[in-house]
Amino acid sequence: MHKWATEFRTFLMRGNLVELAVAFVIGAAFGALVKAFVDDLITPIIAAIFGKQDFSNLYFTINDSRFLYGDFINAAITFLSVAAAVFFFVVKPVNAIAERRAKSPDDDDPARACPECLSEIPKAAKRCAFCTAEVGVIAA
Repeated sequence: MHKWATEFRTFLMRGNLVELAVAFVIGAAFGALVKAFVDDLITPIIAAIFGKQDFSNLYFTINDSRFLYGDFINAAITFLSVAAAVFFFVVKPVNAIAERRAKSPDDDDPARACPECLSEIPKAAKRCAFCTAEVGVIAA
């Protein structure tokens, strides 16, 4: 196998490239799902309220130029729906997980390591029970 072919295969098999490809495919499918949701459910609800069934046919004309603002309304609704779904189903959960991980593991831990023998002792201890070294009290 040629060196360039091996390098190209290595490039393709990188984890981040594969993850990006998977994210792109899932994102495209998710976009299609949200577009169908907007077209088939949200737009008819808005149409029931405002009386217009299909926004894509809305336009106005200035000097023989047609401005299709209805199609823009559909795209804006789709964008806002995708953004809301990503925010509530991806960003919020990831932020919550990151916040939990950001806490120091010994924030709630009632023990600490002895500086002399590295044995685990209570935070309120003044002397290590294993090596009898004086360790001093940690303020709560």
